[in-house]
Amino acid sequence: MSNKAIFRPSEKLEFHIEGAGQKELFKNLSIVQEVFSEVQCGICGSHNIKFVVRNVDGNEYYECRCMDCGAVLSFGQHKKGDTLFPKRKDEQGNWLENNGWYKWEGKKKGK
Repeated sequence: MSNKAIFRPSEKLEFHIEGAGQKELFKNLSIVQEVFSEVQCGICGSHNIKFVVRNVDGNEYYECRCMDCGAVLSFGQHKKGDTLFPKRKDEQGNWLENNGWYKWEGKKKGK
């Protein structure tokens, strides 16, 4: 028996998710929710968010970008499973400000 769910994170997005059992449906739903539940900017609160994939030197970078203030939420890529996750912690494991949203301020002097 296949289990099905519909997930609507916003009026613009709708996902139809399936799983062979409760665990698989739960896992598949959590994968989609983790990436696509971001509905407002963590800096200015705007709902005008765009999903962006940038290619730099053959590497793809995934992010949500606020079209009002220019803030960005970057996504990392899991080594297995071809899935993404929002970067909400720094390299030391500390939580980032604004739930991971930031604005590029250029290179800092002296670095």
